[in-house]
Amino acid sequence: MQQYRTHRVAMTERARTVLRQLIDQHGAVLFHQSGGCCDGSSPMCFPVREFLVGSADVLLGYLPWHTEFWMTADQYELWKHTHLTVDVVTARSGGFSLEAADGVRFRIRSRLLTDEEAALLPPPRTGADRMT
Repeated sequence: MQQYRTHRVAMTERARTVLRQLIDQHGAVLFHQSGGCCDGSSPMCFPVREFLVGSADVLLGYLPWHTEFWMTADQYELWKHTHLTVDVVTARSGGFSLEAADGVRFRIRSRLLTDEEAALLPPPRTGADRMT
């Protein structure tokens, strides 16, 4: 019998290609989804060494190359029943996320988790767990 792992976050192949280019250029990176206005409404990609994860931030999971995907606690409360897929779209340059300089933006596509998927997910870690 084959076992399946359930994850909260995934990535399209096109986004994976952009992620690999960013890692090659900047070293290890992470994603953070704040749920705020402007750039914060899209997942932001930062070099690991330049972003401080907050103690209340929630780790949704790992993307390729051990890339962490974090979300603010308030946003997580709204989205805890969803599965997120990181995609990439062509967009005007500008903004704070690393990919913006290349004329693309990461975007989130979401769907509700099934009851079966939700039951398989472990409790998420927080930034406080990372500090201990």
